[in-house]
Amino acid sequence: MIDEQQVVDDGQGESKPRHAFWRETAILLGIAVVVAVLVKAFVVQTFFIPSGSMEHTLNIDDRVLVNKLVYDFRDPHRGEIVVFEAPDEWRSIPNEEDFIKRVIGVGGDHVVCCDAGRITINGKALDETYLFRDGNGVADSASRDSFDIVVPDGRLWVMGDHRSESGDSRELYTRTGDVTRSTIPIDAVIGKAFLLFWPLGRADWLTVPDTFDDIPPPPGK
Repeated sequence: MIDEQQVVDDGQGESKPRHAFWRETAILLGIAVVVAVLVKAFVVQTFFIPSGSMEHTLNIDDRVLVNKLVYDFRDPHRGEIVVFEAPDEWRSIPNEEDFIKRVIGVGGDHVVCCDAGRITINGKALDETYLFRDGNGVADSASRDSFDIVVPDGRLWVMGDHRSESGDSRELYTRTGDVTRSTIPIDAVIGKAFLLFWPLGRADWLTVPDTFDDIPPPPGK
């Protein structure tokens, strides 16, 4: 066994194990706090889900990890779940700042609803198996309102998985008829939700559903 006093001996016969221990502990705690602040500010942050707009992919009070760095290197992709700072007119209350939704269309996409009850992107129909289902297994409709829009460049058409309870691009477009006001700018996106980590019994990776594979590029691109 190594004697603690020997480890911290200053070479002059005066051992200060307690002082050294607390000084090193304080330094390590300080470093840990700085690292945690930097990670939260620039890399990964936790968010809790305050509403039912993404049920049952995400339920009320679920906790998710959000990658805040990924979109510094690329734009959001269709099918990804993103956290973003909501425009003022999206908010039912002023302090309701951060929203979480699924990206359905990106800049230039022609998004239409509904073709046999399904949303189409550039002519390809989505099979949205992730949509909310009630206790009898009945799924939400893709949209209770029809729309036919082209997403402006640099913006995203986003929707909740619980369509009947989601204030999203469809709801804003129905209310305003303005596709720009109904989409969000890419630079409003805080990050990509990639892991549902709490409660533990629901822990899961938040991956892009297969239905978003092989969507044709936007017309003219």
